[in-house]
Amino acid sequence: MDNLISPLDIIGGSIMRTDNVKESIDSFLEILLTSACGDCSIDPEFGFIFNNMRFEIFNEREGTIFNSTSTDSREEEDLYNKKISGNSKNVNTFATELRQVIMKYEERLTEVQATMSYVREERKIYITVTGIIVDTREKYKYDTTIKVWS
Repeated sequence: MDNLISPLDIIGGSIMRTDNVKESIDSFLEILLTSACGDCSIDPEFGFIFNNMRFEIFNEREGTIFNSTSTDSREEEDLYNKKISGNSKNVNTFATELRQVIMKYEERLTEVQATMSYVREERKIYITVTGIIVDTREKYKYDTTIKVWS
């Protein structure tokens, strides 16, 4: 099975593809993680909701994002109560949000788990995604970081 890679490259009128499933999934997860919800006009839900909060104040003491405005939406208010560090087994974390969006958009993975760990001294969030590649049943692991914006 051919898989697309990112950045997309068109050669001879065709989009370049790869036989390396892990490389293709890695590329897709990078796009998903760096996209804010609403960036894709065809599917406004595509993206990682954490990116929609990039201009908010980071509350290091609580490990959350500070709500600087009042909101009428209960769903939006719940986002401000989510912990930045945690894993997808914990309900009230951004890692749970990440796991849900990966399960929705990356069908080549199953048994998806996500962890996010904030390292205050480095001002970075370390992200690990694990799972099983559906076609090959191989273990999958993806690691990346996000620089904290405040």
